[in-house]
Amino acid sequence: MKKFLLASVAVAALGATAQAADLGARPYYQKAPAPVYAAPLYNWTGFYIGGHLGGVFSGSDNTFNGLALTDSGARFMGGVQAGYDWQLSPNWVIGLEGQYSWVGNHQLNAIFPNGSTYNNNQRGIASITGRVGYTWGPGLIYVKGGYAYSDNNESVTSGGVPVAFTLSDNHSNGWTIGGGAEYMFAPNWSAKVEYQYYDFGDSRFTGPAALTSFGSFHNDEHTVKAGLNYRFNLGGFGGAAASGGYY
Repeated sequence: MKKFLLASVAVAALGATAQAADLGARPYYQKAPAPVYAAPLYNWTGFYIGGHLGGVFSGSDNTFNGLALTDSGARFMGGVQAGYDWQLSPNWVIGLEGQYSWVGNHQLNAIFPNGSTYNNNQRGIASITGRVGYTWGPGLIYVKGGYAYSDNNESVTSGGVPVAFTLSDNHSNGWTIGGGAEYMFAPNWSAKVEYQYYDFGDSRFTGPAALTSFGSFHNDEHTVKAGLNYRFNLGGFGGAAASGGYY
């Protein structure tokens, strides 16, 4: 009986070992890898609005045939802009922008030998321009050009009495060209610095007769501005998170 029991225990032990071997190795579960984040993409396409501050500097050719015009020199300017940009490819952007700047303390005067005085109070300058730019992600450099407008308040007096006058050309209308750099520093926000030249052409008096002999004068302006834009981007700064990453 003792031998029979020992034999039964041995057989049971061998069977258990064989069954364990048939179950195979315990499976190994690998930990999921940490999400990988790609660098954010920048999209310049969309509408924007903003404001700017800067300075205006008169051109050096503001004279009536050598008769100098007195001027306040550098003046403060500040204004608003709005536009739309299209990013045509990873590196090229085109756009359209409207801009108006209020000009402070600008009194352009000429005192003629006959006692007459001409005064032009330029209250603001504006432009509608197209622009073309090259971008490398958050940065953009561009050139721009188009139509310019000068908001002039002009008068002629003689002995302090207002005198009716006419000019050969409407120097409220002209052209502008410039360029600058812009940087998208946060979602929907960009900052820019810009130079812009405005040219409103030559004008001469066609009346009164006492002023027609003094020739013409040229009206042009140089401006330097720093601005801030809020962008209603169609693509935006970066992208949406998906599957643990940014696209």
